[in-house]
Amino acid sequence: MEFLAHNAATGEKLGAYRDATAAEIDAAARAAVAAAPAFAGLAPEMRARLLETAADEIMALGDPLIQTAHRETGLPVARLEGERARTTGQLRLFAAVAREGSWVDARIDPALPDRKPLPRPDVRRMLRPLGPVAVFGASNFPLAFSVAGGDTASALAAGNPVVVKAHPAHPGTSELAASALRSAVQKAGLPAGVFGMVHGASPEVSLALVRHEAIQAVGFTGSTRAGRALCDAAAARPRPIPVFAEMSSINPFVVLPGALRERRDAIAEGLITSCTLGVGQFCTKPGLVLGLASPEWDAFARSVADRARAITPGVMLHAGIQASFDRSVRELRGVEWLTDAGARVARVSAADFAREPHLAHEIFGPYTLLVTASSRGELLQLLGALDGQLTATLHGTADDLAAAQDLVDVLGRVAGRLVFGGYPTGVEVSPAMHHGGPYPASSDVRFTSVGTAAILRFARPVCYQSCPPALLPPELRDENPLGISRLVDGRATRDAIAPGAPRA
Repeated sequence: MEFLAHNAATGEKLGAYRDATAAEIDAAARAAVAAAPAFAGLAPEMRARLLETAADEIMALGDPLIQTAHRETGLPVARLEGERARTTGQLRLFAAVAREGSWVDARIDPALPDRKPLPRPDVRRMLRPLGPVAVFGASNFPLAFSVAGGDTASALAAGNPVVVKAHPAHPGTSELAASALRSAVQKAGLPAGVFGMVHGASPEVSLALVRHEAIQAVGFTGSTRAGRALCDAAAARPRPIPVFAEMSSINPFVVLPGALRERRDAIAEGLITSCTLGVGQFCTKPGLVLGLASPEWDAFARSVADRARAITPGVMLHAGIQASFDRSVRELRGVEWLTDAGARVARVSAADFAREPHLAHEIFGPYTLLVTASSRGELLQLLGALDGQLTATLHGTADDLAAAQDLVDVLGRVAGRLVFGGYPTGVEVSPAMHHGGPYPASSDVRFTSVGTAAILRFARPVCYQSCPPALLPPELRDENPLGISRLVDGRATRDAIAPGAPRA
């Protein structure tokens, strides 16, 4: 089936593309599985160089990459230049993780042949690549969460070939990014199957890729509906595979009374800036703002509405997202609208919010809902009943926060990242970052799709018991030739195991 790329701002047709055929999907998956053993056995230094070369190749694409993404998504050039920097930065960050090597979590329990009543065998464990990974490009980040984004970078860093399903809203951008990755693979002298890409606007392309026996894991960012379809398809396989899906979140944002008295307008300004960043098309957008009934809360609501009305509507990523936003706003019921232009802001009582489950659904775009609780108990009850979230934000004075342990406990059960005194949009790419949360924020609450811990999604433990030294991976050998940090007899060390130490 043929589909078209369009200029997000004008609707102009930019090019025609077609869904990958079953044979093309099969060829990409089989090329990946053929490349998997050699790529898994590649020295960490060579894997790191591949990722660094990919970053160089993306930068070498120059202005055509930015201009193509600008036309296809409507995102400003400055935003896309920043996103390109984030994309190349992620590749270089994961190159450093691969090169240093300690991410494999090597654990060694040397043999204790004289232990009573039973001797202990030599036991060694580390993380190894899963195998070919299917990565799905996201619409709202055409570079950083797409072809060469964090899922691809972390999967390659772990030693897995990748097959990307390009997002149909920015196929030209995807082709350019894919050309950079293919060039990096070629320059590294690796099999072409280390990286592949297919196009498709039909859900059947996505499902066929997930169902292919060669694919061993999936990385996805998008809607709950699409993510759940991929999860269900993966679970229904004769041999089920994991799907690491980041999906839906309304990111509750709680403002306590002291903060309202001290910095009401500043919080309102920051809130609307966060809500409208990227035309409200961030997964971390604060879509639910909560506070206790008071004159200060009423004044805050007016301040938020005044700033929202002043927002000039921006171009959304594609016509489908714009239509979905318009329909969601039009069909919203049981709320008081505070704005009818600019960013959309509505208000509702906590009691009415609880009676209308649809109010807790994500609306992708420049919109937020203010919820007024009549008491702290009602606020806690409402927060505790929310579905899983990527983030939760708490604004308060020192006195507010000193008495906020109950709120922190509830928010910590609901969300994967707690933000104090800030705004949830803008996700730092760093070792300590967690971008995930209880379902439906993500399909597996234990993992992140941002930061260096994202590599752990695409690896599995392998344990070697009484293995001859020559057959051990370098990471588990006594001499520690890679110099990585390991847990030896329960103690973290980079030291080699002394010659002559007891062995099985």
